[in-house]
Amino acid sequence: MQAQRKRKLQDRPSSALPSKPVQQDPYPTHHGPTPEECRAVRDDLLALHGFPQEFAKYREQRLRKLGLVVKEEGGGHGRGEVKTVLVGEEEESILDGLVKTVLSQNTTDVNSQRAFASLKSAFPSWEDVLAAESTCIEDAIRCGGLAPTKAACIKNILTCLLEKRGKLCLEFLRDLSVSEIKAELSLFKGIGPKTVACVLMFHLQQDDFPVDTHVFEIAKTIGWIPTTADRNKAYLHLNQRIPGELKFDLNCLLFTHGKMCHRCGKRKDSQQCGKTKGSQQRKESPVKSPGKACPLLNYCKKS
Repeated sequence: MQAQRKRKLQDRPSSALPSKPVQQDPYPTHHGPTPEECRAVRDDLLALHGFPQEFAKYREQRLRKLGLVVKEEGGGHGRGEVKTVLVGEEEESILDGLVKTVLSQNTTDVNSQRAFASLKSAFPSWEDVLAAESTCIEDAIRCGGLAPTKAACIKNILTCLLEKRGKLCLEFLRDLSVSEIKAELSLFKGIGPKTVACVLMFHLQQDDFPVDTHVFEIAKTIGWIPTTADRNKAYLHLNQRIPGELKFDLNCLLFTHGKMCHRCGKRKDSQQCGKTKGSQQRKESPVKSPGKACPLLNYCKKS
């Protein structure tokens, strides 16, 4: 009888299986950030930096999905002023986005972009990548760092995808719920919560909030998470506290600010907010008002 019942459970379609419980806030007594604080920080950073152009195409895709006009707020022209932005770039495939995110791990934006361009130049299709020797993939992405680890991860994604789906395509994820997408992507070895969250936010236009080093350090600095928080718990807490409609812009702005303000990002190689260095100014979008104090200092005093 028990064996028969076990077989019946195994034969049930996955959609009929009980769903996993929603993960609870690991810091339920930590009441920040409030929606008002999130909006205020978003507005302050938008007025200081403008919307980061490196994320403009993803913002356009989100707004197109919502049927909205693409606009940019602030941009150093005064808070609340808007202008139309026409990016006009084709939407990337989800598989392209996933591999791009893998290549971005533990390296600079410039190096990860070079690595992806080199990979696509050496292997025009994902079938070509799958058929290639691992050492050839490593050579193509070496400029992005950690080539053996990243090549193995990419190869594993493609192998598992072909075995499970019969083709190298992740577009089926667009029809799934967020929890189902997380479950599917987490099956790939080497794909963790931050990578999944990036794919959700940038390539599936979902309201998610990845927590990278910059976001993590700023969230601690301004008191949005406890000082003892780890990255995974910070992700759970912030995703529950930050309103969905603010997540994308706020995440992009915190990431950009963390690269530019050493006071918030706690990075010795980053420029202080409002003070630019020649080489750094060419690499990153400079603060548009030299000498202007970091607006997040006001929130640090309150935390």
